[in-house]
Amino acid sequence: QVQLVESGGGLVQAGGSLRLSCVASGRTFSSYAMGWFRQAPGREREFVGHISYNGVSTYYVDSVKGRFTISRDNAKNMMYLQMNSLKPEDTAVYYCVCNGIWGQGTQVTVSS
Repeated sequence: QVQLVESGGGLVQAGGSLRLSCVASGRTFSSYAMGWFRQAPGREREFVGHISYNGVSTYYVDSVKGRFTISRDNAKNMMYLQMNSLKPEDTAVYYCVCNGIWGQGTQVTVSS
């Protein structure tokens, strides 16, 4: 019933761009803030950023600030992560989260 599914990951060269999508099920999608996390190979999962329930407010960690943009379209139950100026250190599995529910993750690989 409540489910999050990420998509849009892939292989991109450093300096390139990629847009991740997260589609959520459930009637209460618009009531919750949502966020993105990532987990690099051999590393623990880390927070990337989040967006308020109405999309008005966003927050990003310093390592991605100015390069990544989170947006959402509540009418379509969608959240996005636009990633620009990608770096090899951005390589990770990216996860979306809403109200304690996690997606399955999508792989982003950035080559040098």
